Order: sequence, then structure tokens, then C-alpha cells
Amino acid sequence: MSKRQHRQPDAKAGFSLFEMLVALVLMVGILAALASVTAQWLPNWNRGFAHVQRAELLGLGLERLVADLSAAEFVTANGKAKQPLFEGDELAVRFVRTAIGPNTRPGLEVVSISTMSDNRGLALVRARRPFAPLAVNAKLRDLANFSDPVVFMRAPYRAIFSYAGPDHVWRNDWRDADQLPVAIRVSVRDAATQRTLAVSTATVLRVGAPAECARATDAKACIYPPANAPPAASNPGK
Repeated sequence: MSKRQHRQPDAKAGFSLFEMLVALVLMVGILAALASVTAQWLPNWNRGFAHVQRAELLGLGLERLVADLSAAEFVTANGKAKQPLFEGDELAVRFVRTAIGPNTRPGLEVVSISTMSDNRGLALVRARRPFAPLAVNAKLRDLANFSDPVVFMRAPYRAIFSYAGPDHVWRNDWRDADQLPVAIRVSVRDAATQRTLAVSTATVLRVGAPAECARATDAKACIYPPANAPPAASNPGK
């Protein structure tokens, strides 16, 4: 006779309800900890990223600003005028330079760099317009209809201009002078703390005298004429 073999049913692997509850509690705890850490870390990361972005934009704006200022040229208002077209104070500067850019025509342009206010606060803005000879006694400050505004820097940063002549003394304004300033300083301040930042810079103008001084017999006297001295005569033989 054959013996019947009784087999026990196979046990199936799995989780008990208690184990699932424990795993769920652990998962909730881990997610809560991650959420707490993220809530503390994310605002700091956003502030740091915004600070780095502002610093990079400030650096690019200063680079463009210095390039513009150094390119100012000795251009008079008309054929009778002797003084160069240049006006500057602590918050704004206007001058004439050779037009440059993808949407410009060959020739000269008047550049206006000034502190303006919009819906985002104060900003240092560059604008331009084509140059044309001005009427007698007309000033750069009388010109309007500037276009193509470009923002160099925004609050909390603020630019303060100062100007130096051949005597190397810094002044807060430069108007109605017989020559262009030798150098222009750009002091960048934090509007919140009024602290002057280390990124402040200065630039030397490439042109400081009219074109006829290139052929003058005494270039130094032409560029820096003594008081009440007649204009330096050019040498036709050169």
C-alpha cells in the first residue's frame, strides 16, 4: 500500500500591516525633514543667486559705461564755437562720440547717461541721438528726443561721477570748459548703506584736444593754452 504524503502549503513572503505602518511613518518623517531643510536653504540660495546675478550685471554695465566715457570726442556745437560739447555733473553726463552699434549710421552721436526713475526704482540709463550742429548758444542740456535706452545699473547701486582736468583735481561737475576732462571717475555706492564699493573705477579720455592741435607748432600750448593767449598757429608745412 502506498502512503499518502501530506504536504504543508508553501508560506508566501510579504509585509505585515504593522511593518507597512512603520515604513509609512518613517517615510513621512524623512519627507518632513527634507521639507524643513529645503524651506531654510532655498531662500538663502535664491538670495545668493540674485546677489551674484546683480554683481555680474553691474560688472558688465560698468565695462560698457567706461568704454562710452573714454570715447568722448572734442566736437564743438558749430563752426563758430570753440568749446567742446561736454556736460557732466554727479548724476549725469552728456557728450559726443563716434556712433557705433549694429543699428547706427556712420557719423557722430550725442550720448546721454543719467540717473532715471521707473517702476523698478532708480537706474543709470544710456540713451543716444544723432548729432547735428547746434544753434549759437545752444547747450547739450537743451537736447531731447533721445532713443535706444540701455540700463547700466539699477538700485541698490548708484553711480556718482566726478571729473579731473590737467591739474588732477576732482570736481563734481564739468560745464562750459575749453577742453574735455582728462579723466572721469565713477564711484559706485550702495544706496542702502551709502558705502562706496570696491568696483568703483575711473577712465582716461582718449581725446582731449581739437584735431588742429595735431599740427600745431606747440602741441602742449594748444592743448593747455595759458589764460588770454591767442590760439596756437598750425604749421602748414607739416
